[in-house]
Amino acid sequence: MQVFKLCMKIARKNMPLMMIYLVVFLVVSLVMTSSLAGEQKVEEPFTRVKSKMAFINEENSPLVEGLREELSKIAEFVELPDETEALQDALFFRKVTYILRVPEGFTGKFMSGEDVQLEKTIIPDSAGNVYIDLSIDKYLNAARLYIKNIGGITQESLVSRLQEDFSLSAPVKMQAPAGRQKDQSYARFFFNYMAYSLLSILILGITAIMLVFNDKGLRMRNACSPVNATSINVQFMLAGAVLTVAAWMIMVMCCLFFNLENALSINTVYFILNSFVFALCGSSLSFLIGNLAKSQDVASAVCNVVTLGFSFISGVFVPQEYLAELVLKIASFTPSYWFVRANNKIGEMTKFDLSSLMEVFSDMLVQVAFAVAFLGIALVAGKKRRYLE
Repeated sequence: MQVFKLCMKIARKNMPLMMIYLVVFLVVSLVMTSSLAGEQKVEEPFTRVKSKMAFINEENSPLVEGLREELSKIAEFVELPDETEALQDALFFRKVTYILRVPEGFTGKFMSGEDVQLEKTIIPDSAGNVYIDLSIDKYLNAARLYIKNIGGITQESLVSRLQEDFSLSAPVKMQAPAGRQKDQSYARFFFNYMAYSLLSILILGITAIMLVFNDKGLRMRNACSPVNATSINVQFMLAGAVLTVAAWMIMVMCCLFFNLENALSINTVYFILNSFVFALCGSSLSFLIGNLAKSQDVASAVCNVVTLGFSFISGVFVPQEYLAELVLKIASFTPSYWFVRANNKIGEMTKFDLSSLMEVFSDMLVQVAFAVAFLGIALVAGKKRRYLE
């Protein structure tokens, strides 16, 4: 176990630097997680914003007044002179977004069942105008239904019936899914961010050890020793596993400490399991980079490219639901994508039966496959490097 002991000695020598890396990445993770989780928890009640509109009426009738009263629920009326230039200026300067004109003779034609239209001038692509159109259509369609089925109905009776109908409302109550008791937004964001922070720490730490052992003189002395290459690789991987577990445990304990309120849940258990699988995958990737890097500067550059690149396209910094389909397809060739995808599923889970967990386990298996692939390539690259140099 001489190689393992030497690895631990190198690790202790680099411990101050590694602790700086760990603290910096941990603080960044906590700050980003607190910020994102805080935004997620903000629940603003829905308030309807009234659109500003001008209602120009060329005739006075109970039907038109009823329509105006109904529109007042969703619109704020702005008084404007009935002049073309004044109306155009009001639209241009956004004093109003909707101008509705009731032409003279509208009521008589409408009550007799004729097809008559209101005149409107709007600002294109305004969301508030859609609600006004819907409200107008709802009112007039309901009025047509009464006129068609109740012969000789008066305007006063028609407006009274419409007011009674539109005064009805149904209460809406938002309920969380059954069985969901704890908010997992903090844990989900923190564990997602581990795809950046934990991977950075592992690459920087393990490559520092690998660079020492890849020194040509030391490697030649090891080749002359009675320890075979297989034993050396095993001891390398064992040392890397110790560093990986140590960094992983510190980050997980910090998450549990800062999220004590929601830490004791079954979701957290699967978050931890998924992060452990990703930590092993990150350790294999670090072992590969350590076998390929020529210097610490190269290792640091590769670390930045790999961790930041993976994080930007896999959903760490930008949620996966906001990423383009092409970006997600490219990201599926990285372990970070499957790690984040599993975390998102775990955060939304309320049932933990086999059918629900199979999707999470399949994402974990993909990460294991990446770990095996990285390890295999690292062993081949290390063997070739020994013979070529």
